[in-house]
Amino acid sequence: MRVAVTGSSGKLGRSVVAGLQEAGHEVLGLDLQGERGRDFLAIDLTNYGDVVDAILGVDDRHSGFDAVVHLAAIPAPGLRADAATFHNNMLATYNVFQACRRAGVTRIVYASSETVLGLPFDEAPPYIPVDEEYDARPESTYSLVKHLEEQMAIQLTRWDPALSITALRFSNVMDPEDYADFPSFDADPMLRKWNLWGYIDGRDGAQAVLRALENAQNGFDRFIIAASDTVMSRSSASLAAEVFPDVEVVRDVGEHETLLSIDKARRVLGFEPRHSWRDHAGS
Repeated sequence: MRVAVTGSSGKLGRSVVAGLQEAGHEVLGLDLQGERGRDFLAIDLTNYGDVVDAILGVDDRHSGFDAVVHLAAIPAPGLRADAATFHNNMLATYNVFQACRRAGVTRIVYASSETVLGLPFDEAPPYIPVDEEYDARPESTYSLVKHLEEQMAIQLTRWDPALSITALRFSNVMDPEDYADFPSFDADPMLRKWNLWGYIDGRDGAQAVLRALENAQNGFDRFIIAASDTVMSRSSASLAAEVFPDVEVVRDVGEHETLLSIDKARRVLGFEPRHSWRDHAGS
């Protein structure tokens, strides 16, 4: 496929571009900044005219796309003023979705966020492991935008039954060089309580994008994307019991099994994490 990747210069974007290219797809990165070359185009995604023009075609680069992967955003709460985060992220996502519709691109995969699950869990989750089955609980402007983007996707796919929009609720993205810090988390379970001790290796994030491009059906769907384990050496059951003693653990969990359920992504998309920080322990 010919695939546009917005946010191609970001932490997850770099892994996604590499993964798609390794799988044989033709990729053009779209971002504010990046390495000059035939596989990158500088673009302001808050400018709708630029977005629709770039997706329709660019002289001597491409004449359109088969799919768009939308990762570009102010990537976390608190990096910019709340209003700036809302205006940038909401407008950019609307522009990408609408430009795809106008250009006839019917396959979109985009970065939603684990934050819609209720992070930082100052209010306890309804049950553990958390999954996609309960209503969104945004607790920040950043997360509110992610929720609203999902709601927008639901309506756009209702308007256009041929459209496929897949929201990947990524956990905290990590690269191998980040894993040296993981053993320090064991000292205090509250350090990473905010996302139930979850993470996702960037390479597995790229795998999830590829599986969604390959296997997502028409309409809208959402999936939690996390590593198969937690960031902790302690057992997952003991962490849940200590930090969330009043929350029901609805099924048995493995020794270090993620408490961000990836069962749906496994079942529907064929996603299966291949990387763990434990493989790098002591290296």
